[in-house]
Amino acid sequence: MGGRYLSLTGDMMSLGRQWAITAGRATGAVLFPDACLACGRHVARHGTMCARCWPDIAFIEQPLCDVSGVPFAHDFGSRMVSADVLANPPVYDRARAACVHAGAARQLVTRLKYGDRTDLAPWMARFMARAGAELIGEADVIIPVPLHRGRMWRRRFNQAAELARALSATSDLPMAAGALTRQKRTRPQVGLTANQRQVNVRGVFKVPPGQEIAVAGRRVLLVDDVLTTGATVDAAARALKKAGAMSVLVLTFSRVVGGRRNPGQSGP
Repeated sequence: MGGRYLSLTGDMMSLGRQWAITAGRATGAVLFPDACLACGRHVARHGTMCARCWPDIAFIEQPLCDVSGVPFAHDFGSRMVSADVLANPPVYDRARAACVHAGAARQLVTRLKYGDRTDLAPWMARFMARAGAELIGEADVIIPVPLHRGRMWRRRFNQAAELARALSATSDLPMAAGALTRQKRTRPQVGLTANQRQVNVRGVFKVPPGQEIAVAGRRVLLVDDVLTTGATVDAAARALKKAGAMSVLVLTFSRVVGGRRNPGQSGP
């Protein structure tokens, strides 16, 4: 009798758990309906993009510049470097991005950064991991591009750190969020020319005392949401190398490509 009672009780508890899960999902569907990650249109499954936005993302594939990661229009062979890199060598060693910063990709970055959509970070990081697999395989530590504490206080989170955390969780690379700091508040980079961007971030980044151990002699994977002119990641790379970093590899979700959305239209 006692065994039968325990069995019935266990079955009821199991049914209760299943009911709670089903009810929770139903409630979540009402409160947080399945919506496209980029535009918010209704989709059939949570965590996906609609049929209009998905084709709008221009993923960056080979052929591309071996240093900057900018896509080429034609295949010039392996390890080719763009004319811009030859004329203006970056401080960082190599950079990769998952997609061109336009259309739905730009919307995703905007929703993450300004829309408090930190839930997008793991999804975006999956494509970053694919684009930067070689860099991740070489790196020793992940460091996100930091925000100034004032901007961090207003925004409540650092989008680069959210992406870095997601990459760390899937790659098993350690993340050292405090190994790089932004010493002073700068103007937003949006709308500035390439020269203005360089001046704006000059001397801004620093490896704090006591954090050199996370950087010295190590290959750093520097993570940010967008690569535009490269001024920000160059300034960060300069500070990391000054602290003894062996190399600085840059990985972002998107990058600006000659003002065009289609990577196939970009030349060397």
